[in-house]
Parts: sequence; structure tokens; C-alpha cells
Amino acid sequence: MAKTRAGACFAAVLLLIGLGLWLAGCDSGRPAAARSPATLPARWLHFRHIPGVVDLAGPRDDGRLTVAAEGRLFLLGGAGRLVPFARGRGGYSTALGPEPYIALATGKPVAAMGCSFGKNGVYALKPSAPASVIRVDQRGQARNFATLPGAQPNGITFDNVGRFGHRLLVTATAHSGTTVFGIDCAGRVTMITSHAPRLEGGITVAPLSFGSFGGDLIAPDEKTGRVWAIDPAGRASLIARSPLPSGADIGTESTAFVPAGFGRNWAAYVADRGTPGNRHPGTNSILRLPGSGLTRARVRSGDLIVTSEGGAQTIVISCSAACTVRHIADGPPTAHVEGHIVFAPAPR
Repeated sequence: MAKTRAGACFAAVLLLIGLGLWLAGCDSGRPAAARSPATLPARWLHFRHIPGVVDLAGPRDDGRLTVAAEGRLFLLGGAGRLVPFARGRGGYSTALGPEPYIALATGKPVAAMGCSFGKNGVYALKPSAPASVIRVDQRGQARNFATLPGAQPNGITFDNVGRFGHRLLVTATAHSGTTVFGIDCAGRVTMITSHAPRLEGGITVAPLSFGSFGGDLIAPDEKTGRVWAIDPAGRASLIARSPLPSGADIGTESTAFVPAGFGRNWAAYVADRGTPGNRHPGTNSILRLPGSGLTRARVRSGDLIVTSEGGAQTIVISCSAACTVRHIADGPPTAHVEGHIVFAPAPR
């Protein structure tokens, strides 16, 4: 009888351990442990050396990516061919220093204004005072588009889903938190909230399939590892906590949603900015994450990819009724990731 009771207790303990391991894979408010690099199914690789690279946008209609580097713009073909862009009279340049992140317009109309953002136009942050957004049309002509009142902008993206009215969204530091602005196609600036949590980096908007956060602005906080959703009313919701290291110049930095049609013949790209003297000094290059590795990691269209600033460590967040977090990839240990992740089909 004693042996029977002992066996029953042992079985119960095993059941509880198994339940605990199952729950560790779900979003229970605590990050799951990061996996060993040797067991990860994907890895960021060097793709193209570009001094001063800080952000990417696109792809454009012609399949090329737009690159921001050393205060200038370039167009990058799939085979790595780099062409200067917006260098003529009335072209684009900006001061080095704070991150002049960029976003690419898709030409979706802003119904409330009866206009649209120019297709393939580049919209770039000008962080130095007076802070503003610069518009560069597809012919390479630049002009001031919108001034941001009393703000230090640190994130930019387009609402291509529509819950924010297809406006351009910009985040800016405000004391210990963040202000979120919506900018329409006429350059009119509206404050969505001045009380969002601390946010910074490669922000994006979720597809409607992303559970209860569909259509929300998605933004990371590198200092805490939290990933936030901001809805059109300015309300913030915590999506997940990254299991990766967090802190300034280390934690969650870049985001992107895996696009429809994604497969093995696609790849993700991100900027690895050279930052001398930093714990992660960067390599002045674009990193590439092959689609084959992402498919091995069971990444699907509509998933959220989040990459850390230090070492390009990468998680995937999937949300339906609940959200799950998995560590799927790392990059070079020296990597210093900045700006947005972009997806594009590999060249044929």
C-alpha cells in the first residue's frame, strides 16, 4: 500500500512538471528562457557592407529596398547592388547623430482628407531641432512635410491596415514615456496620445489577423524588453515580454510582420549600424535572415518578428486567442541592430 501511494505521488509530480513546461511556452506574463544558439533554427548573416547604415524601408514597386546611411539615401537591389538616391538639386541629406529612421509610402488613400501619400515616397525623421518629417518623392525631391511640436522623434511607420486612417505614425520621447502622432497626407499632425509607455525603434502596425491587437501600433521598449500595442484611442496593452537580454543598446529594437506570400524564397533584412566603443560595435552592414531558416522555425505570415539591438537575437510572437513567444535566431555577437526589419523575395 505504501508503494502504491508513493507511485501515485510520483506520477502527480511528473504531471505537474509537464504542465509547468507546457505553460512555459505560453504568454504567462513571464518570458520563457532563451534557447542556446546551437539549437536555433535560423541565423542572421552579413549581406552587404554599407558604412553608417541605420534603417531600411520597402520594398518599392521595382523590388528594391530604400536604405538610410550616413545621412543619405540609397536604393538596394536584391543582388546587393547599391545606387545613390535623391542626390540631385533639391535632394535629401540630414545631420548624422540621432537615428533618422525612414518609412515607405504605399499610396493608400486617406479617406478623411481626400488625398494619399505618394506611392514609393520616402518619409524620414529629422530628429534635430526643429524636429520634423521630411518627404522625399520617387523622383528624389525632398521637402519638409510636417513639424513635430516639442518632440524628439524615435519611430516612424505607415498604417497600411486602416485603423489609424492610413496615416503616417510617429513616436517621440516625452519625459519617461512616449507621444504618438498621426500625420495625414496633407501634413496635418494630430496627437494620438502623450502617455504611451517608453517606446523606441522599428515600429509597425499589426495585421487584423494578430489576435486582439490587430490593427494596433506595435512598438518595443529596449530597456525592459516589453513589446506594446497602442490602439487608435491611445490605449496601451502589453503583448509580451522578451526572454532576451534587455537594456539600453541591448534590448528589443526592430519589428516587422511576416507578409502574405512569405516562403523559403524570401528573406528578412535589417541594419547593423557601426557604433565604435559600444559593447556591440556593429559591422556597418545589412544583415540577412534567409527564408529557409524562418520556415524551419515554423514562422508564418502574420507572425511578429522582434530583434534585439545587441547581437540581433530574434524572437517570433504569434497571437490569436493568446500570444506565444519563441526564440528563433541570433546574429553576429557584435551586431548593433537599428530601425526596421523588412521582408523581400530573394532575387531570381
